[in-house]
This record gives sequence, structure tokens and C-alpha cells, in this order.
Amino acid sequence: MADPAPPAASARAVVILAAGQGTRMCSPTPKVLHRLAGRTLLDVAIDTAQTLGAERIVVVAGAHSPLVAAHAVKRLGEGAISIQNPPLGTGHAVRAAETALAGFTGDVVVTYADTPLLDAAAVEPLFAARRSGAALAVLGFEAADPGAYGRLVMEAGGGLGRIVEAKEADAAERAIRLCNAGVIAAPAPLLFELLGEVTNANAKAEYYLTDVVGLARGRGLQVAAVLTDEVRTLGVNSQAELATAEAYWQANRRHEALAAGVSMPAPDTVIFAHDTVVEGGVLVEPHVVFAPGVKVRSGAVIRAFSHLEGADVQTGAIVGPYARLRPGAQIGEGAHVGNFVEVKNATLGAGAKANHLAYLGDGEVGARANIGAGVIFCNYDGFDKHHTSVGEDAFVGSDTALVAPVRIGARAMTGSGSVITRDVADDALALERGPQVEKPGWASRFRARKLAARSKP
Repeated sequence: MADPAPPAASARAVVILAAGQGTRMCSPTPKVLHRLAGRTLLDVAIDTAQTLGAERIVVVAGAHSPLVAAHAVKRLGEGAISIQNPPLGTGHAVRAAETALAGFTGDVVVTYADTPLLDAAAVEPLFAARRSGAALAVLGFEAADPGAYGRLVMEAGGGLGRIVEAKEADAAERAIRLCNAGVIAAPAPLLFELLGEVTNANAKAEYYLTDVVGLARGRGLQVAAVLTDEVRTLGVNSQAELATAEAYWQANRRHEALAAGVSMPAPDTVIFAHDTVVEGGVLVEPHVVFAPGVKVRSGAVIRAFSHLEGADVQTGAIVGPYARLRPGAQIGEGAHVGNFVEVKNATLGAGAKANHLAYLGDGEVGARANIGAGVIFCNYDGFDKHHTSVGEDAFVGSDTALVAPVRIGARAMTGSGSVITRDVADDALALERGPQVEKPGWASRFRARKLAARSKP
């Protein structure tokens, strides 16, 4: 049989296998819904498929995990999910996607939702091998310890002859260090035709995807092996392996940040998310966590032990130490968010300061305004959130409670310890305190009574 014609570059589909039981995770959360850098493993695999320019993406989930199927449907739509039931091996899993890919004649690449370090750059050469004339292309790597990996048995001419699972390998085959990553690219019609010939006559009584290589060679078709780094193929099957993948990802991201001009005195203590944007010229002190959705502009300083999520920090701003920025926090140029200050869905204008022990939720603080220690935006009434507005150059005294909805005018002031429930006009001073009462000698008499009571038998 002649090799299939090389496909058009745009004719691509990705089948993502996500039907594993994940029992070794020892978690009620399905394995592929665990997160790396704040992103689920399944979403990472879908992102890679989209980066590859896939016209069709099919996620194969197991009947045991409706949460995985629901997640895939939410991300890709109803037509992008296939169910493998019962689980009978990788070949059987790929065949479950056949109906979803009906009519598709381009290339299909099979990937895995539990290999989050396998990026588009590692997969793209498989399509290049197809364009060069290979009927099938298989991703492999040279393993430091081949162990239980399937072995790639190469032919004298340099092509791939077959893949032998570790449990099926003889002594000579087990000595091979070139191993199978499980990722295969092939034209869709050929792939499903070969899968239809795969049997389960093996030690595990499963239908192996890898058997399509030997079947293709039996037809005289060319099969290419494309190599990548072993770490890119790391599969996540346990919490320890997830931590290993996270550590590798974080190390790479820190290296990229340092190369881009981000200053980090203790980079190993800084945690990034998959979408963190930190521009060159930012100083990030030790033990800072960037959760998803953060942008930090050049010239800003993120001090130690701060946690940022869904926040935008402008140039010259200082955040922390021990600050928390929650989703919707907008920190303007030169603004200060100090120790033990929490900002949620609130904007601080240029030069505004909240340096100590404050909660700013659902509001705005005008340029150059000062928020004193212990100030609280009382934004929630048990049912709804309400807005607080502090005008430019205003001064909110320490321990002021601003009961939303409320507006503090431009250049206005509030006295320390006030509970402000009504709007304050521009340039006004608002005070809300009971009169101070002083009782001479009361403290001495109080202490005397207490000491006398303690001295009684």
C-alpha cells in the first residue's frame, strides 16, 4: 500500500485521552482536573491543541468521571466529547473518538491530558514528519531509566519498525533506551482503519494504540520516530508527579522572567500562574504568589509574602509586604498597598496610599488619597455588594468604617474611629463619635477592688 499523501497544513485534529481512573492521585478531584500553574491539566492539553491549530478537538473521557466530560463540554461544546466505556486500553480510547471525527480526512494527533509539559513545540515535528512522507509519526524520547515504558524498535533504514510494551518485551528489547511517549500522528482514515485491526491478545488484554505501528509496517507504510526531551513526556499519575511537573514548570517560568529583566532575589520562592505577566524592571521580593490573572507593569515593586490574583499593578506601585490583591484589584501608578491590606474589586488611583491593615472591597480610591490604618469598606449587607467611592486627595482617618453605598468627596477628611454612613461633601470633615467621658480616680478605685478580691481566701 502506498503511503498516504501528505496532508494540507491546516487539516489537523487532536484527540486528547482523559479517561484514566487516576486512583493514585488519592483525591476526589479527577486527575485531569488537578491544576498546574493554576490551570487544569485538561485545559493545558486543550490549550496545546489549539496552539497547534487543530480544527477539531475531541476529549475522550471515562464514564466514571462525569466532571471531566462536563468540563470538556463547557470548554469545547457537546460535539467535542466522547466517552470510553468500559476502559479497554489506549487503542480502544482513540476509537471512541471515531464518531466525533466522522468525515475528517486530515491528520489526527493523539495526546494525553495528564502530560502537561508536552507543549505544541514538542508535537509540531510530528506534522512535519507527515509532510515529509511518513504515514505515521510517533513521539519518542531517550529514557534515563526505560523501566515500564514501551520501547521503540528502530529499523536498519532509520524508520520505526514497531513498539513493544515493557510487559511484552524480551531481554534485548528491554535494553533499548528509546521509549514511546504515546503521542501518534496519522491521517484520520488510516488511523481508524488500523485501529480496527488491533486485537487484545496481550498480557493486559487491552487494545494498544501502539499496535498500529506494526500494522502500518506490515502494509509497507513508512513510520517515523520524532524525539523530544524526556521531561516533556512526564505523565502525572500521583500527587508527587504533579508536584514534579509543577516544579519544572515554575523553574522554567522563573528563568524566563529573570531573562526578561524581572528582579527576584530569591526566585525559587516565587510562584507564577500560567498567565502571569510581569514586565522587565519589576522587583519581586521573596515568597510572592501570583495566582491567575495578574499583570504587573515595569517599575512596580511586589514586596515579600504578598498574594496577587486577578489584579493589575501599574508602574511605580508598591504592593506589600503581606498584601493580598484579589480579583478586580486595580493599583494605579505610584500607589501603595501596604502590609496586611486586602483589595478586592477596587481601584486605587495614581499615588493613592493604603499602607496598613485595611480592607478595600468594591470601591474606588481617588488619586493621592490616603487610607488610614484599620479602615474598612463595609461593602456587604449579607445579600448584596455595595460601592464605596473616595475622592482625590481625600484623607480617611484610621479605624474608619465606610458603610457602603457611600461617597467621600474630594479633599474631604474623616475623623479616626468614625462610622460613616452618609456621603461626605468635598473639602468637608466628617466625625461620628460619642462624647468622651472622663471619671477622675475611677481607674485607681477599680484596681483596688480587684486586688482586694484576689487577696480574700
